[in-house]
Amino acid sequence: MRARPLCVVSVDAVVEGTHFRLDDGSATPAEVGARALGAALSDLAAMGASAGEAYLALGLPPQLSEGDALALVSGAQALAHAGGAIIAGGDVVRSPILSLSVTVVGWAEHERELVGRDGARAGDLVGVTGALGGAGAALAAREARAADAAGAANSAGDSPALERAPLPTPRLAEGRALAALGVHAMIDLSDGLATDAAHIARASDVRLRLELERLPLGERVAETCRALERDPYELAASAGEDYELCFCAPSELREAAEAAVAEAGATRVTWIGEVLDAAPNGAGVSLFAGNRSEVRLDGFEHSWQ
Repeated sequence: MRARPLCVVSVDAVVEGTHFRLDDGSATPAEVGARALGAALSDLAAMGASAGEAYLALGLPPQLSEGDALALVSGAQALAHAGGAIIAGGDVVRSPILSLSVTVVGWAEHERELVGRDGARAGDLVGVTGALGGAGAALAAREARAADAAGAANSAGDSPALERAPLPTPRLAEGRALAALGVHAMIDLSDGLATDAAHIARASDVRLRLELERLPLGERVAETCRALERDPYELAASAGEDYELCFCAPSELREAAEAAVAEAGATRVTWIGEVLDAAPNGAGVSLFAGNRSEVRLDGFEHSWQ
Protein backbone atom coordinates (compact mmCIF):
# COMPACT_ATOMS: atom_id res chain seq x y z
CA MET A 1 0.00 0.00 0.00
CA ARG A 2 1.41 3.38 -1.01
CA ALA A 3 0.56 6.74 0.47
CA ARG A 4 -1.40 9.17 -1.69
CA PRO A 5 -1.57 12.95 -1.44
CA LEU A 6 -4.60 13.04 0.89
CA CYS A 7 -5.13 10.89 3.99
CA VAL A 8 -8.24 10.45 6.17
CA VAL A 9 -8.49 8.42 9.37
CA SER A 10 -11.33 6.78 11.29
CA VAL A 11 -11.16 5.22 14.75
CA ASP A 12 -13.82 2.97 16.25
CA ALA A 13 -14.03 0.79 19.35
CA VAL A 14 -16.36 -1.95 20.59
CA VAL A 15 -16.60 -3.40 24.09
CA GLU A 16 -18.27 -6.62 25.20
CA GLY A 17 -21.42 -5.97 27.18
CA THR A 18 -21.89 -2.56 25.60
CA HIS A 19 -21.74 -3.18 21.85
CA PHE A 20 -22.04 -6.97 21.64
CA ARG A 21 -22.38 -10.16 23.64
CA LEU A 22 -20.81 -13.55 23.02
CA ASP A 23 -22.51 -15.44 25.83
CA ASP A 24 -26.04 -15.29 24.38
CA GLY A 25 -25.16 -16.44 20.87
CA SER A 26 -26.13 -13.14 19.25
CA ALA A 27 -22.60 -12.72 17.88
CA THR A 28 -19.63 -14.94 17.18
CA PRO A 29 -16.00 -13.83 17.60
CA ALA A 30 -15.63 -13.67 13.81
CA GLU A 31 -18.69 -11.45 13.56
CA VAL A 32 -17.35 -9.14 16.26
CA GLY A 33 -14.13 -8.68 14.31
CA ALA A 34 -15.98 -8.03 11.07
CA ARG A 35 -18.44 -5.58 12.64
CA ALA A 36 -15.73 -3.58 14.40
CA LEU A 37 -13.68 -3.17 11.24
CA GLY A 38 -16.80 -2.63 9.14
CA ALA A 39 -17.91 0.31 11.27
CA ALA A 40 -14.58 2.06 10.76
CA LEU A 41 -14.43 1.31 7.04
CA SER A 42 -17.96 2.66 6.66
CA ASP A 43 -16.69 6.05 7.84
CA LEU A 44 -14.17 6.01 4.98
CA ALA A 45 -16.94 5.10 2.54
CA ALA A 46 -18.93 8.15 3.62
CA MET A 47 -15.96 10.37 2.76
CA GLY A 48 -15.41 8.81 -0.65
CA ALA A 49 -11.95 7.54 0.31
CA SER A 50 -10.25 4.32 -0.73
CA ALA A 51 -9.47 1.94 2.11
CA GLY A 52 -5.82 1.61 3.03
CA GLU A 53 -4.27 0.26 6.23
CA ALA A 54 -6.12 -0.98 9.30
CA TYR A 55 -4.70 -1.38 12.80
CA LEU A 56 -6.36 -3.51 15.48
CA ALA A 57 -5.82 -3.19 19.23
CA LEU A 58 -7.28 -6.16 21.08
CA GLY A 59 -8.05 -6.40 24.79
CA LEU A 60 -8.42 -10.12 25.49
CA PRO A 61 -9.92 -11.51 28.73
CA PRO A 62 -8.49 -14.70 30.28
CA GLN A 63 -11.65 -16.71 29.51
CA LEU A 64 -11.44 -16.10 25.76
CA SER A 65 -9.85 -19.08 24.06
CA GLU A 66 -7.00 -18.81 21.61
CA GLY A 67 -9.30 -20.18 18.92
CA ASP A 68 -11.89 -17.47 19.54
CA ALA A 69 -9.20 -14.76 19.45
CA LEU A 70 -7.94 -16.08 16.12
CA ALA A 71 -11.51 -16.26 14.80
CA LEU A 72 -12.04 -12.61 15.73
CA VAL A 73 -8.98 -11.55 13.75
CA SER A 74 -9.97 -13.82 10.86
CA GLY A 75 -13.39 -12.16 10.70
CA ALA A 76 -11.76 -8.75 10.48
CA GLN A 77 -9.26 -10.02 7.92
CA ALA A 78 -12.00 -11.38 5.66
CA LEU A 79 -13.84 -8.05 5.65
CA ALA A 80 -10.58 -6.14 5.10
CA HIS A 81 -9.83 -8.26 2.06
CA ALA A 82 -13.32 -7.70 0.65
CA GLY A 83 -12.99 -3.93 1.11
CA GLY A 84 -9.47 -3.59 -0.27
CA ALA A 85 -7.91 -2.81 3.11
CA ILE A 86 -4.77 -4.31 4.65
CA ILE A 87 -4.47 -5.14 8.35
CA ALA A 88 -0.99 -3.71 8.86
CA GLY A 89 -0.54 -4.09 12.61
CA GLY A 90 -1.91 -3.43 16.05
CA ASP A 91 -1.50 -4.57 19.64
CA VAL A 92 -2.74 -7.24 22.03
CA VAL A 93 -3.16 -6.70 25.80
CA ARG A 94 -4.85 -8.49 28.67
CA SER A 95 -8.20 -7.04 29.65
CA PRO A 96 -11.01 -7.94 32.08
CA ILE A 97 -13.47 -7.86 29.14
CA LEU A 98 -13.13 -8.29 25.41
CA SER A 99 -12.54 -5.03 23.55
CA LEU A 100 -11.44 -4.15 20.06
CA SER A 101 -10.21 -0.75 18.87
CA VAL A 102 -9.83 -0.21 15.14
CA THR A 103 -7.98 2.53 13.29
CA VAL A 104 -8.35 2.68 9.52
CA VAL A 105 -6.56 4.93 7.06
CA GLY A 106 -8.13 6.04 3.79
CA TRP A 107 -6.52 7.68 0.79
CA ALA A 108 -7.43 9.96 -2.10
CA GLU A 109 -5.50 11.56 -4.94
CA HIS A 110 -7.27 14.92 -4.84
CA GLU A 111 -9.39 16.89 -2.41
CA ARG A 112 -12.23 16.92 -4.95
CA GLU A 113 -12.49 13.13 -4.58
CA LEU A 114 -13.64 13.51 -0.97
CA VAL A 115 -16.96 14.70 0.43
CA GLY A 116 -17.94 15.88 3.91
CA ARG A 117 -21.13 16.44 5.86
CA ASP A 118 -21.26 20.19 5.47
CA GLY A 119 -22.13 20.77 1.81
CA ALA A 120 -25.87 20.06 1.62
CA ARG A 121 -27.84 22.83 -0.09
CA ALA A 122 -31.50 23.78 -0.27
CA GLY A 123 -33.07 22.01 -3.22
CA ASP A 124 -30.90 18.89 -2.93
CA LEU A 125 -32.52 15.47 -2.91
CA VAL A 126 -31.78 13.11 0.01
CA GLY A 127 -30.96 9.54 -0.92
CA VAL A 128 -29.90 6.36 0.84
CA THR A 129 -28.21 3.23 -0.46
CA GLY A 130 -29.44 -0.29 0.22
CA ALA A 131 -32.05 -1.17 2.82
CA LEU A 132 -32.60 -0.06 6.40
CA GLY A 133 -33.71 -1.59 9.68
CA GLY A 134 -32.20 -5.07 9.44
CA ALA A 135 -29.93 -4.76 12.46
CA GLY A 136 -32.64 -2.97 14.44
CA ALA A 137 -35.20 -5.68 13.69
CA ALA A 138 -32.76 -8.37 14.79
CA LEU A 139 -32.14 -6.57 18.07
CA ALA A 140 -35.86 -6.00 18.66
CA ALA A 141 -36.64 -9.67 18.05
CA ARG A 142 -33.85 -10.77 20.38
CA GLU A 143 -34.96 -8.42 23.16
CA ALA A 144 -38.58 -9.51 22.79
CA ARG A 145 -37.62 -13.16 23.02
CA ALA A 146 -35.45 -12.50 26.06
CA ALA A 147 -38.36 -10.73 27.74
CA ASP A 148 -40.83 -13.36 26.53
CA ALA A 149 -43.07 -10.56 25.26
CA ALA A 150 -46.28 -12.59 25.18
CA GLY A 151 -44.78 -14.83 22.51
CA ALA A 152 -44.54 -11.95 20.05
CA ALA A 153 -41.04 -12.83 18.91
CA ASN A 154 -42.00 -16.45 18.37
CA SER A 155 -45.01 -15.43 16.34
CA ALA A 156 -42.64 -13.67 13.95
CA GLY A 157 -41.04 -17.01 13.20
CA ASP A 158 -38.67 -19.25 15.09
CA SER A 159 -35.71 -18.74 12.79
CA PRO A 160 -32.48 -17.67 14.54
CA ALA A 161 -31.84 -15.47 11.49
CA LEU A 162 -34.39 -13.03 12.87
CA GLU A 163 -32.16 -12.42 15.87
CA ARG A 164 -28.83 -12.02 14.10
CA ALA A 165 -27.83 -8.62 12.84
CA PRO A 166 -26.52 -8.68 9.25
CA LEU A 167 -22.79 -8.23 8.93
CA PRO A 168 -21.80 -4.73 7.80
CA THR A 169 -21.05 -4.16 4.14
CA PRO A 170 -19.12 -0.88 3.96
CA ARG A 171 -20.23 0.89 0.78
CA LEU A 172 -16.69 1.86 -0.22
CA ALA A 173 -17.13 1.61 -3.99
CA GLU A 174 -20.51 3.34 -3.80
CA GLY A 175 -19.07 6.13 -1.66
CA ARG A 176 -16.23 6.74 -4.12
CA ALA A 177 -18.67 6.76 -7.04
CA LEU A 178 -21.02 9.24 -5.36
CA ALA A 179 -18.17 11.52 -4.28
CA ALA A 180 -16.72 11.49 -7.79
CA LEU A 181 -20.14 12.34 -9.17
CA GLY A 182 -20.29 15.48 -7.04
CA VAL A 183 -22.83 14.84 -4.29
CA HIS A 184 -22.82 17.69 -1.81
CA ALA A 185 -22.80 15.83 1.54
CA MET A 186 -22.66 12.25 2.76
CA ILE A 187 -22.64 10.22 5.99
CA ASP A 188 -22.84 6.55 6.90
CA LEU A 189 -25.83 5.28 8.86
CA SER A 190 -24.24 3.83 11.99
CA ASP A 191 -26.39 5.54 14.62
CA GLY A 192 -29.68 5.49 12.70
CA LEU A 193 -31.03 7.69 9.92
CA ALA A 194 -32.74 10.15 12.27
CA THR A 195 -29.54 10.82 14.19
CA ASP A 196 -27.06 10.71 11.32
CA ALA A 197 -29.15 12.87 8.98
CA ALA A 198 -29.20 15.47 11.74
CA HIS A 199 -25.38 15.57 11.62
CA ILE A 200 -25.58 16.59 7.96
CA ALA A 201 -28.30 19.15 8.74
CA ARG A 202 -26.33 20.83 11.51
CA ALA A 203 -23.01 20.77 9.65
CA SER A 204 -24.65 22.25 6.53
CA ASP A 205 -27.02 24.63 8.38
CA VAL A 206 -30.06 23.27 6.54
CA ARG A 207 -33.22 21.32 7.32
CA LEU A 208 -33.74 17.84 5.93
CA ARG A 209 -37.36 16.87 5.31
CA LEU A 210 -37.64 13.07 5.21
CA GLU A 211 -40.65 10.89 4.35
CA LEU A 212 -40.73 7.82 6.60
CA GLU A 213 -42.76 5.66 4.24
CA ARG A 214 -40.22 6.08 1.47
CA LEU A 215 -37.57 4.29 3.52
CA PRO A 216 -36.37 1.03 1.91
CA LEU A 217 -36.97 -1.71 4.47
CA GLY A 218 -34.53 -4.55 4.94
CA GLU A 219 -35.51 -8.18 4.55
CA ARG A 220 -38.08 -9.36 7.14
CA VAL A 221 -38.15 -5.97 8.87
CA ALA A 222 -41.86 -5.49 8.17
CA GLU A 223 -42.65 -9.06 9.22
CA THR A 224 -40.74 -8.76 12.47
CA CYS A 225 -42.31 -5.40 13.30
CA ARG A 226 -45.84 -6.69 12.67
CA ALA A 227 -45.23 -9.50 15.14
CA LEU A 228 -43.81 -7.07 17.69
CA GLU A 229 -46.53 -4.48 17.04
CA ARG A 230 -44.02 -1.82 16.04
CA ASP A 231 -43.97 0.55 13.10
CA PRO A 232 -41.33 -0.76 10.65
CA TYR A 233 -40.58 2.67 9.18
CA GLU A 234 -40.02 4.25 12.57
CA LEU A 235 -37.70 1.39 13.49
CA ALA A 236 -35.82 1.78 10.20
CA ALA A 237 -35.37 5.50 10.89
CA SER A 238 -34.22 5.15 14.48
CA ALA A 239 -32.26 1.89 14.64
CA GLY A 240 -28.53 1.92 13.99
CA GLU A 241 -25.83 -0.29 12.48
CA ASP A 242 -27.18 -0.36 8.94
CA TYR A 243 -23.92 1.12 7.56
CA GLU A 244 -25.61 2.34 4.42
CA LEU A 245 -24.90 5.80 3.00
CA CYS A 246 -27.15 8.84 3.27
CA PHE A 247 -26.30 11.63 0.85
CA CYS A 248 -27.55 14.93 -0.54
CA ALA A 249 -27.32 15.58 -4.26
CA PRO A 250 -28.65 18.17 -6.68
CA SER A 251 -31.75 17.01 -8.53
CA GLU A 252 -29.95 16.97 -11.88
CA LEU A 253 -27.72 14.16 -10.57
CA ARG A 254 -30.67 11.90 -9.69
CA GLU A 255 -30.35 9.43 -12.55
CA ALA A 256 -26.56 9.58 -12.58
CA ALA A 257 -26.42 8.76 -8.85
CA GLU A 258 -28.73 5.79 -9.32
CA ALA A 259 -26.60 4.49 -12.18
CA ALA A 260 -23.31 5.08 -10.35
CA VAL A 261 -24.41 3.17 -7.26
CA ALA A 262 -25.87 0.32 -9.28
CA GLU A 263 -22.62 0.01 -11.23
CA ALA A 264 -20.44 0.22 -8.12
CA GLY A 265 -22.17 -2.55 -6.14
CA ALA A 266 -25.14 -4.83 -5.68
CA THR A 267 -27.40 -2.17 -4.19
CA ARG A 268 -29.65 0.72 -5.19
CA VAL A 269 -30.57 4.30 -4.32
CA THR A 270 -33.87 5.28 -2.73
CA TRP A 271 -34.83 8.97 -2.59
CA ILE A 272 -36.37 9.72 0.79
CA GLY A 273 -36.65 13.50 1.03
CA GLU A 274 -35.29 16.92 0.24
CA VAL A 275 -33.10 19.65 1.70
CA LEU A 276 -34.75 22.92 2.77
CA ASP A 277 -33.45 26.24 4.03
CA ALA A 278 -32.89 26.18 7.78
CA ALA A 279 -35.31 29.08 8.37
CA PRO A 280 -37.80 29.34 9.99
CA ASN A 281 -37.33 26.21 12.15
CA GLY A 282 -33.55 26.08 12.34
CA ALA A 283 -31.12 23.40 11.19
CA GLY A 284 -32.29 19.86 11.86
CA VAL A 285 -34.45 17.03 10.55
CA SER A 286 -38.20 16.82 10.07
CA LEU A 287 -39.74 13.35 9.76
CA PHE A 288 -43.14 13.00 8.14
CA ALA A 289 -45.52 10.06 7.94
CA GLY A 290 -47.77 9.30 4.99
CA ASN A 291 -50.57 11.46 6.36
CA ARG A 292 -48.21 14.44 6.12
CA SER A 293 -48.10 14.88 9.91
CA GLU A 294 -44.73 15.40 11.54
CA VAL A 295 -43.78 12.57 13.87
CA ARG A 296 -41.58 12.11 16.88
CA LEU A 297 -39.59 8.93 17.45
CA ASP A 298 -38.86 7.51 20.88
CA GLY A 299 -35.32 8.39 21.74
CA PHE A 300 -35.04 11.01 19.01
CA GLU A 301 -36.51 14.47 18.60
CA HIS A 302 -38.17 15.15 15.27
CA SER A 303 -36.47 18.54 15.32
CA TRP A 304 -32.82 18.50 16.44
CA GLN A 305 -31.51 21.95 17.16
